Amino acid sequence: MKIEVHTSTKTYPVIVERGILQRAAEVIGRQGHVYLISDSGVPLQWRNMLQAQYPDAHMYVFAHGETNKNLVTWQMILEDMLRCNLSRKDTVIALGGGVVGDMAGFAAACYMRGISYINIPTTTLSQIDSSIGGKTAVDLDGAKNCVGAFWQPDMVLVDTDVLSTLTPRHYRNGLVEAVKEGLTFDEKLFALFEEGNVDDHLEEIITRCLLIKKDVVEKDEREGGLRKLLNFGHTYGHAYETYFGMEGYYHGECVGMGMMTIIENEEIRTRLQKVLEKMGCPVRCEVDSEKIMDLLRHDKKADHDHVTVVRVEEIGKGYLEEWTFAQLEKRLKHE
Repeated sequence: MKIEVHTSTKTYPVIVERGILQRAAEVIGRQGHVYLISDSGVPLQWRNMLQAQYPDAHMYVFAHGETNKNLVTWQMILEDMLRCNLSRKDTVIALGGGVVGDMAGFAAACYMRGISYINIPTTTLSQIDSSIGGKTAVDLDGAKNCVGAFWQPDMVLVDTDVLSTLTPRHYRNGLVEAVKEGLTFDEKLFALFEEGNVDDHLEEIITRCLLIKKDVVEKDEREGGLRKLLNFGHTYGHAYETYFGMEGYYHGECVGMGMMTIIENEEIRTRLQKVLEKMGCPVRCEVDSEKIMDLLRHDKKADHDHVTVVRVEEIGKGYLEEWTFAQLEKRLKHE
């Protein structure tokens, strides 16, 4: 399946096809030099499969983990790109999850004021959510994604075959983002998690999410309004992620707990809890509320004395609301 994303800066295809990684170079068909970026968490078989198609290309592999999504790693990548004599006509190809996509995209956005990059996501999380839309960023002093740029890819290749090497926990972690999109945009998508076998509907789930993301990005590329709905669960979720040191809980798990915290409708909370438990994901965590509030005040979504949060009172229909920090604290302690 081919989905075209139209933004103010470019139009690019998102191709969803089993086995497409095996012929990535053929599909990409790019002239000029290619520079590959991956991390140690991507299985060697997938890295080798891509490298074999670009035998002359250098592949920069950095250490796996959110803790390595920082300015130091980013600078090392840029220095290596310079050593490889990349020009403005060359292309960066990212192979990996959301961290790799962020690092490669941000490096491409800044190198020589911007060169082309292509994203090949290898996790459920990146295939469902982060691989399209142009958000690239690194973390700074424990704050998630607070240094970055909007830089759209030239192409995205989604191969569900690569998900076969994910651990069950990583696989489920990414699917929480699909649950989020069902709650905020697509009642039928949420129903697939409530009523069906997720594995039997995996490609439909990914495609539905990509179509939602495409529509949102086209209408609000730089997150001025509508795109903020994709942050459902992220206000508390990012704080939980930082609180537990980025590695204690995975991103999707924190988003799931973040959704559980902010939902006030008890019927929807109960339905979400059943879905998360069915997937083997956590629904709550024990935290120091004062430390969480301090993290919320430094969140990039905060605007001095308030934060724009996403609410859901009816499945499939998220909406935005301005909350003060007092409201955030009250809800956190209620949880």
